[in-house]
Amino acid sequence: MIMFRDPSEIPADFGRTVAAIGKFDGVHSGHRAVFRRAQQDAARIGAKTVAVTFDRNPLSVLRPDRCPDDLVSVERKIELLSACGLDAVLVLTFDEQLASRTAEDFAQAILVDALHVATVLVGRDFRFGSGGKGTPALLAELGARSDFTVDVIEDVFLEGTDRRVSSSWVRELLAAGDVALAGAVLGRPVSVRGEVVHGLKRGRELGFPTANLPALLDEMVPADGVYAGRLVDHTTGLAHPAAISVGTNPTFDDVLQRQVEAHAIDSPGLDLYGHDATVEFTHRLRGMTAFESMDALVAGIASDVAQARILLGLSEPDPANSPAE
Repeated sequence: MIMFRDPSEIPADFGRTVAAIGKFDGVHSGHRAVFRRAQQDAARIGAKTVAVTFDRNPLSVLRPDRCPDDLVSVERKIELLSACGLDAVLVLTFDEQLASRTAEDFAQAILVDALHVATVLVGRDFRFGSGGKGTPALLAELGARSDFTVDVIEDVFLEGTDRRVSSSWVRELLAAGDVALAGAVLGRPVSVRGEVVHGLKRGRELGFPTANLPALLDEMVPADGVYAGRLVDHTTGLAHPAAISVGTNPTFDDVLQRQVEAHAIDSPGLDLYGHDATVEFTHRLRGMTAFESMDALVAGIASDVAQARILLGLSEPDPANSPAE
């Protein structure tokens, strides 16, 4: 996938395009339905597919007081868009200058002059241009003058529910720790990625060594608690079933920032320091608990690992592969 950071970077001979416009925060299953529609439209006319998105949530400029946390970083969003099989992405810098452009100027300069759009795909609540005056209806009027059509994509609903798929719903689910349903809405496991860093090594002392990720991650972290999932080591290409802790570890008072720690089940002696790793969350086990003693903490962790083992479909542990070192 080709990435453009400015319309001026798009070659004059790039050809006709089918463009989907949106924030695409989280690149959830609803977004991917739009991209599949774009690919179908493009295949019929031999055009390229392009996602037009922004380097930040427009609300961070227009209404900072109402701007929610991003589900993913811009870099992660681009990675997820690439996995959708699009030909290109145009990441626009959303600043005061872009916010002040009229809807007509936005359509002409970006969609017509730069992208040579044949079809534009937007949601029914899509707004663009200064003051949000641009609507799908206005876009269709502009398209009639400039030789492009507009597809207004209807809401996508998660099967078995009456709620539309949205980034807001994913945020709610992550805040509640419901990673299973959040994963269904996203169409992929909830995950965070980062370089494994040194922690306090307390898990190793307790017999359950963990891979710790840094405080700043590429995706929104679910609510404090204990989860089952996978630890994917991109450095080696190996994936390990894992019991995962998120929070400040309230049994102790020396952890000041929320941490994501993953214990690779049945992998004693694993050294991941400095490795690029993803932690995937598939099941929530419990909330975060302050234990009254070290013995109670060790018993609690052992119970968490046993429950994670069941949820992940693992066989009983081999005594020779005890996590204690």
